[in-house]
This record gives sequence, C-alpha cells and structure tokens, in this order.
Amino acid sequence: MTRWLLGEFRGPERMLHAARGLRARGFTRMDALTPIPVEEVDEVLELPASRLPLLALVTGVGGAAGAYLVQWFTQAVDWPLDVGGRPFHSGPVFIPIAFESAVLAAAGALFLGVLVACGLPRVTHPFLGVEAFRSASVDGFWVAVVVEDDAREAEAREVLHELGAEHVSRVEEGT
Repeated sequence: MTRWLLGEFRGPERMLHAARGLRARGFTRMDALTPIPVEEVDEVLELPASRLPLLALVTGVGGAAGAYLVQWFTQAVDWPLDVGGRPFHSGPVFIPIAFESAVLAAAGALFLGVLVACGLPRVTHPFLGVEAFRSASVDGFWVAVVVEDDAREAEAREVLHELGAEHVSRVEEGT
C-alpha cells in the first residue's frame, strides 16, 4: 500500500517552492501534477533523463537496417532480376523504403514506450477520487508526496500547509 499526501498550489512557482521545501526536509518520493508543462519540475523532483530518445534511435536504425537487408536479399540474392541492365544491389534505390521503415519503427516504438513508461492503459487512479483534484486539469498545481508512516504524514502535512498549500488530501493506493 502506498500512502500519498496531495497539496494544491495556485501557481507553478509556489508548487516548485513547495517541492524544493519538501526535498530539503527529506521527502524524496514526490510527483508533480500540473495542467501545463512546468520547465523546472524535472530538476526539482530530480527525475532521471528519459530513455525514449535512445529507444527511438535504436529502433529507427534497426528498422532502416532491416528494410535495407530485406530489399538487398530479395532483389540481389533470392530473386535477382535484370531490369534494364541495372546492378542487382543498387543502394540508392533502397534508401526511400529504408527511411520510411526507420520512421515507422521509431514511431511505433515510441508509442509503445510511452504506454509502458506511463503504465497505460490505466482506467482510473486513486487521485481522481479527490474532489479538489479536478483542478489539476484546469488551474491547480499539485505536489504528491509519498509518506511511509503516520509521523511522516503529519510532518508532510505541516510542511505543505507551511509552504502555502490550499488543500491537502490523503490518498491510499493498493489497499
């Protein structure tokens, strides 16, 4: 079971200030939920760099190489046809299909990678049961803190109020 405390703030600066304050007081497992992207939130939450660009590069190069190999094998090795005296292996002719295969493979891998990274498809989340949390998609900036026990929960609740949280809610996941 994971226990969260959610604190709502009325601006990204206040939310970032609160996240820094919580981190300074030893809270390390946090998340930010905002209606718009906030630039500094990755740094404040110390999130690791995304591996999706590497996934796109590897699958794109793999898709291009695979398409090139299939074209070469089918047109130069398996079934060579003499078309107007052209060489069986003609690299420039294979490039458009290899490029399109690279784009398709990278896009497909990114789509699946985002689904896996975000834990989708997830129909519901315990945060959605909090009535005030509806503002997270409109104008509310939320910080979610994992608390392990009652003492840390009381401390986190006090810190959130001290740092200007308008609402503080408790959510339990996986009961």
